[in-house]
Amino acid sequence: MIAFAELLERLVLTPGRLAKIALLRRYFATEPDPDRGFALAALTGELAFQAAKPMLIRGLAEARTDPTLFAWSYDYVGDLADTVALMWPAKPTNQPAPGMTEVIQTLIATPKTDLPDIVAGWLDASDASGRYALLKLITGSLRVGASARLAKVALAELAGGRIAPDEIEEIWHGLTPPYLPLFEWLEGTAERPDPAGAPVFRPLMLAQPLEPPDFAALDPAAFRAEWKWDGIRAQLVAMPGGRRVYSRGAEDISNSFPELIEAMDFHAVLDGEILVLRDGVVAPFADLQQRLGRKVVGGKMLRDYPVHVRLYDMLFDGAEDLRALTFDERRVRLEAWFARTQPARMDLSAMIPFQTIAELSEIRDGTRAASIEGLMLKRANSPYVPGRPKGQWWKWKRDPLSIDAVMMYAQRGHGKRSSFYSDYTFGLWREDGELVPVGKAYSGFTDAELVQLDRWVRNHTTNRYGPVREVERGMVMEIAFDAAQRSNRHKSGVALRFPRVARLRWDKPAAEADKLETLMNTIENLSH
Repeated sequence: MIAFAELLERLVLTPGRLAKIALLRRYFATEPDPDRGFALAALTGELAFQAAKPMLIRGLAEARTDPTLFAWSYDYVGDLADTVALMWPAKPTNQPAPGMTEVIQTLIATPKTDLPDIVAGWLDASDASGRYALLKLITGSLRVGASARLAKVALAELAGGRIAPDEIEEIWHGLTPPYLPLFEWLEGTAERPDPAGAPVFRPLMLAQPLEPPDFAALDPAAFRAEWKWDGIRAQLVAMPGGRRVYSRGAEDISNSFPELIEAMDFHAVLDGEILVLRDGVVAPFADLQQRLGRKVVGGKMLRDYPVHVRLYDMLFDGAEDLRALTFDERRVRLEAWFARTQPARMDLSAMIPFQTIAELSEIRDGTRAASIEGLMLKRANSPYVPGRPKGQWWKWKRDPLSIDAVMMYAQRGHGKRSSFYSDYTFGLWREDGELVPVGKAYSGFTDAELVQLDRWVRNHTTNRYGPVREVERGMVMEIAFDAAQRSNRHKSGVALRFPRVARLRWDKPAAEADKLETLMNTIENLSH
């Protein structure tokens, strides 16, 4: 665990992407198997321990420290592993610090009742850095600025440029920790691991935002247009070895959509958008949110929020890889496959006819009224390649809406933001003068603005509720959002889509912020 603890500490303190990749590459190159494989699994979120939970850690800490002091410290630090690592009063012991593989195998095999004494012994034998790494490993909250994608880039560099990160991505879901065949392949001592029909993820092709300077280079005849639907992008993989639904970030979300898995009675890899659809009408994104992140979906949820996939593209037809074909050619194959297969809970994304960009602009202007997020422009001769290749696909979203809202509450963030109040609940004025919350934002501001906001929150706190601070009604923020709808789950009666801080209105008195009635009128106008 010593080397892993050192890696985590350096990752937290290292801001640059290239520097983080170098740290990861060095770790994977110098640490032995299976330690490095288990570390890779931890960094990529592929480890889960059924018996070891955060409550176990908190219970151990409260038994060794003053519970009130621990609660205050945890409230201030905002991170359980960091708090316990610093506060833990270790007892003298001759036990050596645990090794990475020892920890993983013990956490997997040990009954829940036996874990407290074992974990306490590990903590006693470790220094503060080792305790931090151990606790992060147990709780699974490895927010150290190293994403799964960053780890795979580092692995590709370990191969000396012979292997691209996307090649690793394509076999990733056919592998299991501690990834011995993967490291053998990367180091040139074995052949590429064969997924053998496993339902693995293929990296998605993504679009660049269409900005005004890009218009001049657009040849309307060279592009095809589609609607940009307000759902979640997904890849449907149905192979002889199984069926999976993946998010755009390669997360297996199959458990959230069992009816889609049931409908995937075919052999293909498809690219599409998951939507809630009722009587052919696309429901607001807030309805789809009811289905996201659920490990088990009950019958009522299936009935109340029926999901559907609007298909955009086809990557594999059976075992045939179509990605090298042009968009137009893949579209022909997709249409033929769809006519032949007639899959349940799916339809084809409609192509939008247009002659000029000006004509397309007029179509885009009407997307908000139709509850559509915008338009997609795809070059007719574009192959399906991973990432965001410049000039191939464009996303032309509708313009955002905005309100001037008042900060009501603030909460600490996670990871490198755990010491800053970076999550802000904001509200609007009702006609009776009450300020009611309408949303929460934690993005859109610069690092310098975050420091200013954190200082303002600390200096203007009126009440504390655990990790949350209530603040004076004095900070006005311009909030941009993509859509709004009525919601019975919120006191204000409204829910916002993708709220973010557009700018800080230091110049504006809180009394002059927008009224809730103004936002509700906006919703009514957009629905007509």
